[in-house]
Amino acid sequence: MSLWQKHQIFEKNSLILVIGVLIVISIGGLVEVLPLFYLKSTIEKVEGMRPYTPLELAGRNIYVREGCYNCHSQMIRSLRDEVERYGHYSLAAESMYDKPFQWGSKRNGPDLARVGAKYSDDWHKQHLDNPRQMVPGSIMPGYPWLAKTELDTREVAASMKVLAFEGVPYSPEMIENAEKDLVAQASVDSADADAMTKRYPKSQARKFSGLEGPVNEADALIAYLQMLGTLVDFKLYDGKANLR
Repeated sequence: MSLWQKHQIFEKNSLILVIGVLIVISIGGLVEVLPLFYLKSTIEKVEGMRPYTPLELAGRNIYVREGCYNCHSQMIRSLRDEVERYGHYSLAAESMYDKPFQWGSKRNGPDLARVGAKYSDDWHKQHLDNPRQMVPGSIMPGYPWLAKTELDTREVAASMKVLAFEGVPYSPEMIENAEKDLVAQASVDSADADAMTKRYPKSQARKFSGLEGPVNEADALIAYLQMLGTLVDFKLYDGKANLR
């Protein structure tokens, strides 16, 4: 029987063709999936990464709520022009505690993966109030109500519990002290700030909005933005990293 005659078996019998297609797809799927069972993690752990502080987590939730991801990405591709403009390309480990991740798919505004410590707190506050005051020609809408809205701290512990269930390493101690740590990070000379910074290395404690009174939503959002890209020392991974 010639090769052509053997192939006709599949062409003339749809059931055999379907079975053959399923077998080929199954083999291809197994080749791709099986190696993953022998890996402890598909994400290489990077020194410096930690879960968000309660205040940063609240700020991230506001970032998602206001749809900031629609115009700002948090993923720097390993292309020369992106690295020169934004800094070291994004590492998978930087998003390991993001659920969901904020890579984005569109940039009406700049990428924010390395925005932490690039601008002052006051710059962010003014930019949220009136973007065109800081960046002429910006099409970003203003968010002046964030500084006027007291942050609801009651949900942060619940959010941390859910994330802990999904694998984020929040300890019972972190969850128990969630509200206290949140207030401590956004307070000036708080006695609880030292305990908070021990639980969350490289965290920053201050009144991010610069406004007196209770913790507001601008405090949380600015704390989140000021943390982005500051946890990893990229010089350990690439001596040519551009951190501008």
